[in-house]
Amino acid sequence: MTKFKALAGLALSALLMGSAAFAGEIVINSDHSDPAPKKAMEELIADFQAKHPDITVKWNNFDHEGYKAAIRNFLTADPPDVAAWYAGNRMAPFVGAGLFEDVTDVWASNGLDEQLKSSAASMTIDGTKWGVPYTYYQWGIYYRADIFAEQGIAPPKTWAELLAASEKLKAAGITPFAIGTKALWPTGGWFDYLNLRVNGYEFHMELTSGKVPYTDPRVKAVFEKWAELVGPGYFLENHAAIDWQDAIPQMVQGKAAMYLMGNFAVATMKDGGLTEDQIGFMQFPEITPGIPMAEDAPTDTFHIPSGAKNKEDAKVFLAYLASPEAQAKMNATLGQLPVNNQAAKPSDKFLDAGFTMLSNAYALAQFYDRDADAEMAKAGMEGFQEFMVKPDQIDRILERLEKVRAKVYK
Repeated sequence: MTKFKALAGLALSALLMGSAAFAGEIVINSDHSDPAPKKAMEELIADFQAKHPDITVKWNNFDHEGYKAAIRNFLTADPPDVAAWYAGNRMAPFVGAGLFEDVTDVWASNGLDEQLKSSAASMTIDGTKWGVPYTYYQWGIYYRADIFAEQGIAPPKTWAELLAASEKLKAAGITPFAIGTKALWPTGGWFDYLNLRVNGYEFHMELTSGKVPYTDPRVKAVFEKWAELVGPGYFLENHAAIDWQDAIPQMVQGKAAMYLMGNFAVATMKDGGLTEDQIGFMQFPEITPGIPMAEDAPTDTFHIPSGAKNKEDAKVFLAYLASPEAQAKMNATLGQLPVNNQAAKPSDKFLDAGFTMLSNAYALAQFYDRDADAEMAKAGMEGFQEFMVKPDQIDRILERLEKVRAKVYK
């Protein structure tokens, strides 16, 4: 009997020790397999463990495609304590399925509603916060500052000013906008910005989540604005045959003056031979007066799965991830922007402009192919490209997109 008690005591001690060790460990699953993201995560984890030596981090790193294929399975069958994902409508299915944990308390207790305010809307569903954003990058219009100066053009702030600038450039033999739509997705940026500026963020989110018909007059109004650029020939003529990088030489050679694109395009422009002084950056102009200025800013996030075993320490990790210091350091390695508006401003000219713009944004869209269902996004961008080639087909294109929407969002 005494021997049995001793063994039972040892077993209980081992169990208690195991649970104590377990309580101090968090498992993180993410897809930071590329060199810069991998280094950024390694630094983040090392800094977190230095600040919280009582918490051990176990990190499972996947490649991007493998992660996308695996996430629903591991969230259901073997959830980690923290999982990487994306904001907005990409987050919504996991929230709807009950697979992500409410982290509103992390926001409230760390002052994040103010510090992360530009991304608050894209992290909120039904008044509840479901994760923490840590990096994004801006979209906007990059332009040849020297050509604008030669032509006496100030960066347009309204649609009327953009049309006037485009008319002046075209008259001077310069195509106003470079674009390459062979890969389709650059058309998504145009649709996003036109819809955000014509109808606003809330309408854009309702449309991309399948709640609004593509035959709605408000959607047609977006294409009617787009036609004001397509009709006069303000885009490169052969855009459907080239990728986005292939349009850059047109800007380098001074044959095109503007490009609606993500900040990653700057490196390609510089590699092509443009100097930093030759490149300007501006916010997409206002179209409907009074509509708050939302932006496209694909945002990467971390979440706590609802089946996580150590939610308490996972929340400590999310709070650290959200801090100005952690976000500034991580994004310096990533070459992107901290979401926390109290983080140190980037020294790069374009990132600095993006940091100011996004920190003051009304809300952030994630980009059409992230915000819409994958099947809808493919059909949508095919329709956008077709419209840019055949703008007279607008009604037929919208009717086709509506049939896809009705099938996808049953």
